[in-house]
Amino acid sequence: MKRIQDISIFMILILAGIMLSFKPVAEKPKPYAIVKIWDLPGVLDEVSGLSWAGNDQILMVEDEHATLYLYDLEAEKLEKEISFGENGDFEGVALDGSTAFAMRSDGMLFEIQQYLAKNPKVKNYRSALSHKNNVETLAIDKQNHQLLFAPKDEDPNDDQVKGIYSFDLDTHKMQPEQLFKIDMLDRALKDYKEKKTERTFRPSDLAVHPQTGAFYVLEGVHPKLLILSTTGDIKRVIDLDEKHFPQPEGITFSPDGRLFISNEGHGQPATVVEIRLSE
Repeated sequence: MKRIQDISIFMILILAGIMLSFKPVAEKPKPYAIVKIWDLPGVLDEVSGLSWAGNDQILMVEDEHATLYLYDLEAEKLEKEISFGENGDFEGVALDGSTAFAMRSDGMLFEIQQYLAKNPKVKNYRSALSHKNNVETLAIDKQNHQLLFAPKDEDPNDDQVKGIYSFDLDTHKMQPEQLFKIDMLDRALKDYKEKKTERTFRPSDLAVHPQTGAFYVLEGVHPKLLILSTTGDIKRVIDLDEKHFPQPEGITFSPDGRLFISNEGHGQPATVVEIRLSE
């Protein structure tokens, strides 16, 4: 009987040792936290661009109408709709004071002066990009007083890069040279490499961090966020969970660094999601 008890105690000690040897695997910290989600009205189901407008409001465009939409985050409602021309595939929006700019997918930039006025004055500017390049991005770089944009599909100069192009807000001229290039063969993008190199990363919008000057470039096809240095080097790639980001199309910052991303609706309301990135 004692022999059986000794064996039982021995087995228990062995099992206890085995259990202690298996340490729980620490969960990988998430790269971001969801702060809040806003469901957008049906008119914004195809929301495609964002720009901070002040007073807790965001200016938006969607890809079917030449209309600006002013949405109030605090009131959680659409405050105003501003028509500025003939309908088209508008993909990006940026604000410079009382002047709004909207980018059409064929590379045509629209300037809407006094955008909140009853009859805003509209001008347009042709960029070096066309419908073949499929432009979905537009952002203001306040520090350098310029607008930034990039092709979603192939770059007109090199299919192994995505160039960031600029529009000078002082001279109101498109700059002929690329500001910098995102290399599709960069090591940071090796896990996303596609057979057609230009499909490795397909920008759907971009924004400039108001404090650091870093560039944040969004992709909606395979939801992810690239963070670039002020010289265009890839510093970080963040995969976005499709649960909250089924098709991220717009990105903007508030002046104090709050980060907002919009999603098109897919059988459910389009959304604006505020996130906080981890270090």
